[in-house]
Amino acid sequence: MKEKKLSGTRKKISALLQKYHADAFPVRKFIPGETPVPVSGKVFDSEELEYIVDAALDGWFTTGRFNEAFERELARFINTKRVVTVNSGSSANLLAFATLTASELGERAIRPGDEVITVAASFPTTVNPAVLYGAVPVFVDVTIPTYNIDTERIEAAITPKTKAIMVAHTLGNPFNADAVVKIARKHKLWLVEDCCDALGSTYNGTHVGVSADLATLSFYPAHHITTGEGGAVFTGNSRLVKIMESFRDWGRDCWCATGCDNTCGKRFGWKLGSLPHGYDHKYIYSRLGYNLKITDMQAALGLAQLKKLPGFIAARRHNFERLKKGLHGFRHKIILPEPTPGSHPSWFGFPVTVKEDAGISRNELIAGLTAAKIGTRLLFAGDLRSQPYFENIKYRVAGDMKNTETILSNTFWIGVAPIVSDEMIGYVISVFKKLMA
Repeated sequence: MKEKKLSGTRKKISALLQKYHADAFPVRKFIPGETPVPVSGKVFDSEELEYIVDAALDGWFTTGRFNEAFERELARFINTKRVVTVNSGSSANLLAFATLTASELGERAIRPGDEVITVAASFPTTVNPAVLYGAVPVFVDVTIPTYNIDTERIEAAITPKTKAIMVAHTLGNPFNADAVVKIARKHKLWLVEDCCDALGSTYNGTHVGVSADLATLSFYPAHHITTGEGGAVFTGNSRLVKIMESFRDWGRDCWCATGCDNTCGKRFGWKLGSLPHGYDHKYIYSRLGYNLKITDMQAALGLAQLKKLPGFIAARRHNFERLKKGLHGFRHKIILPEPTPGSHPSWFGFPVTVKEDAGISRNELIAGLTAAKIGTRLLFAGDLRSQPYFENIKYRVAGDMKNTETILSNTFWIGVAPIVSDEMIGYVISVFKKLMA
């Protein structure tokens, strides 16, 4: 009787949430020059609110049944073995790198002083984990107009100290995964793919990250789906999953799921470290770990978003193609982006590089777009070597960084997220035409 009553109450709450969403988030008419054109933003309806509230009504506020479902369904979408959720994409990068420092990996474990090949035209948290663990970033230049690592320069950057390659698929455009995987395997290097901007992108028909040892995702509201704050690491390597979950869950040795006890059947029968025999396995810590878990409400939001992901990806591709077609006539002044051959990007943004002889600078073009209420962003850190916090950080550069330096001075991007409508895209193109003239 109680369960029936509670079920009826939940249905009433669901109906109220549908009405609330319609009242609180009405569709607003786009007015050119008055309505802002965002670079990114979340798209949701009453279903997301219902999922979040449904999770909250369980009264189980940490990781639970919704997270289990979210990890399972996301793994199915990507076609990977395991997904481990965390509280941000930055935490996902941290967790992936930390996993590769585990002592049980033997000679392949990353140690202070080891080198990690990456790029400087990047978001900081793709590189920061290496720095935090005492490794040395080795910067390789990128190519324009793909904005990804120049794969032809990677092997020349490898030394006996090199242990890993950790690099992102820039703005959703996959790098040449075949080439990078081949190099990593040849030299026995770990490969970590930062897919935070690339959920749904494929290379030769395979989702990015699947061929890597570890790959990461972000669910910040700017990304392809959102959990508010959140991220994930995915892998096909079961050995790495166990290490990863330990680092994520305080560094504990116990592998019991949240709310479970004595999965091993000998909770009080362990002898590890210098602890007394029989010390509670739930409180034995085998590594210096963190607490990076998400809540079930966040996972519930992600589960609802995941159902809409194919439509989100299609909208991003549609917006990208419209922008590229609309700006085609200005190729003498700006460099338009190109997908990596063999790839099918789920675009995060539309990068533009202003040519030196364009007659207008990047900053002038951005100022004009901003005045027209069109949002823009620079290509993340531009060149990490120029960032204030990097002044005293040890790194190495392999070859020249000509394209990275160009990006620092001349590149920016505009939005293609599903929140950007066809009317907005048309308006963006018309403003570009006026500014380019």
